[in-house]
Amino acid sequence: MAASISGLASGMDTATIIDQLMQLEAAPQNRLKSRVSSEKLVLSSLQALNKTTATLATKAEALANDTAWTPLTSSSSAAGVGVSTTSSASPRNLTVTVTSVAKTHQLGYADAAGLSDVVTGASTLVRLDRFDGSPVEIETGDGTLQGLVTAINDPANDTGLSATVVKVADGQYRLLVESKATGTASDFDLTAQDGSPLLGGATVRAGSDASIDLGAGISASSSTNTFSEVVPGVTITLGAQATVGTVSSVSVSRDVAGMTAKVKDLVDSLNAVVAEIGVKTAGGTTGTAGPLAGDGGARQLRSQLLDSIRTDGGTSLASYGIQVNRDGRLDFDEAAFKAAYAADPTGTAEMFTTASDGFAARVAEVAKGASDSTDGTLSAAITGRQSGIDRMEDSIDEWDRRLTLRRTALERQFVALETALSQMSSQSNWLAGQLASLPSSSS
Repeated sequence: MAASISGLASGMDTATIIDQLMQLEAAPQNRLKSRVSSEKLVLSSLQALNKTTATLATKAEALANDTAWTPLTSSSSAAGVGVSTTSSASPRNLTVTVTSVAKTHQLGYADAAGLSDVVTGASTLVRLDRFDGSPVEIETGDGTLQGLVTAINDPANDTGLSATVVKVADGQYRLLVESKATGTASDFDLTAQDGSPLLGGATVRAGSDASIDLGAGISASSSTNTFSEVVPGVTITLGAQATVGTVSSVSVSRDVAGMTAKVKDLVDSLNAVVAEIGVKTAGGTTGTAGPLAGDGGARQLRSQLLDSIRTDGGTSLASYGIQVNRDGRLDFDEAAFKAAYAADPTGTAEMFTTASDGFAARVAEVAKGASDSTDGTLSAAITGRQSGIDRMEDSIDEWDRRLTLRRTALERQFVALETALSQMSSQSNWLAGQLASLPSSSS
């Protein structure tokens, strides 16, 4: 930058003059900056609308799937009897009576011993017999009670058992061994290597299967407390509170409330997109114009979403609780939908799903056509706007370089002017001095 000698010779405020000239020079850049700000507002509005529309597309696609229309709700009147369902279940009522619960096989040994006492007899090996014809021998290390417990519980031995000691007096413990699995097939025996009893022999609590009575002479059994697919798609589980004689009324029914909530959520999401478009495309005749006031694509999206309520066959969705109100949005009558779904679940589903070009399928097609990240109309508009903004910002950067050069040139010109005026002033003063020093002539 040239040295500033503002007004030293001319008396003019050349710095202010340069600033004013630069304001004129920067006017095109300022207009470009203003346009960038406006374009960024449009861009952010499109991005927000695209996000809302993408959310709508996701919900509509989910509801357009046939599998979304087979939800069931299940309940049990007894706390100890649980019920769960899969998509293959169908509505039904069952009366379940618990006739037995699954138990593990237990051995409680009679004699007490110290943890360091040898309890395995002459050998440090013990014999585990699961009554399958293939007994195994387990090495206990030192043959002590603690060594026996450790060997039984060692995962490497894969005994399928759990052993513990119960303190019955100071330094005296009794051995309790239990199968990890439940059911009659979980039985086992644990003896010394030669087959003689350990610790005075054991009291047996035999493992048992669980069983339930479903009425009419039909019962089911399970080695666990879970009865998988006891009827197609329905699993019954006996919990800790289930006892012999527990009776439960099990109900499997269509989840009308759940389906109503899903349809309402779809309608609310569609209305949210419509409302957002309405605000952002407002013309400004009675207030501030919306950032998308001139965007025909957004208005077209709004029209397409509202048109999705119309079916090709002329069937009205009003009987299913959906219709357009006078404000240009959708109303949802939950009671009307519940009644229609309860009366004809299959027919109601067909009004929404892809297989029948239903309402949810049409909404999904429109919303995805706008928000798809590859070829959606909103996505394309966003990409176009961003590219335009990038080009304008590049131009603004170029203007910064031009204006810097222009200011430097003006400063140099005014410095040269001040220098020239200063030199002329010096010369004028010198000439005036010379003239003043000449002798005056006498008449």
